[in-house]
Amino acid sequence: MKLSIVIPAHNEEQRLPPMLEVYARYFSEKYGDEAELIVVPNFCADRTAEVARSIGFRYPQVRVVEELNRVGKGGAVMIGARTAEGDLIGFVDADGATPPEAFDDLVHKISLDGCIIASRWMKGSDMSPPQPLSRRMASRCFNLMVRMLFGLKLTDTQCGAKLFRREVIQPVLRNLGVTSWAFDVDMLFQTKRLGASIREIPTVWHDVAGSKIEIGRSSVSMFVALVRLRMFYSPLRFMIPVFSRLAERLLHYAG
Repeated sequence: MKLSIVIPAHNEEQRLPPMLEVYARYFSEKYGDEAELIVVPNFCADRTAEVARSIGFRYPQVRVVEELNRVGKGGAVMIGARTAEGDLIGFVDADGATPPEAFDDLVHKISLDGCIIASRWMKGSDMSPPQPLSRRMASRCFNLMVRMLFGLKLTDTQCGAKLFRREVIQPVLRNLGVTSWAFDVDMLFQTKRLGASIREIPTVWHDVAGSKIEIGRSSVSMFVALVRLRMFYSPLRFMIPVFSRLAERLLHYAG
């Protein structure tokens, strides 16, 4: 098996089918049995798992690993990656914002790097339609915090398309414990700590209607998650329970 793509999906019965259909057709035609698509429906209250399996009946490259508990996007990625058989293991969002050609670009350009990620903010990227000012500001503030707290000199840690070499992602998964907003940052921070190289390339990304993200509460959640993660890797780790209680109050007021 050459390539494994994990697709975490929470209540995505509407957006997943067209995305999965396009990905399954593209990668089956190009890689045949050398590619697999692992859909991980998690804590779904709709027909996400059912529609994924229906597409899997027509494309043997599609596998469905359903998780009934609330594990978040990060937990779903971890579940899928642990069952993956590929030498290259990556993940992409279920909304279809990243077209299959853009993900395949990661495969072709990973070279000897341990990890390659797509960026919506690098020169040469194609992001349409342009995001509202509030989302752009939130994204850039988050990126600034990532750079300051973790030393990750990347333009876009949150873009949904990432690809790892198997020998890199396996030890990274063993050290992960964050499945919330800071999951991507934790993955990349662990990759950096392993000494593996991270390459970032411009990508094509199209916003897809149906996002469940509320910018106000999400921004606070992202801030809290980053601070908690930084504390986890510092001498202040013992303060996390106290910080978490304060954060819950902050999120309550933000909601």
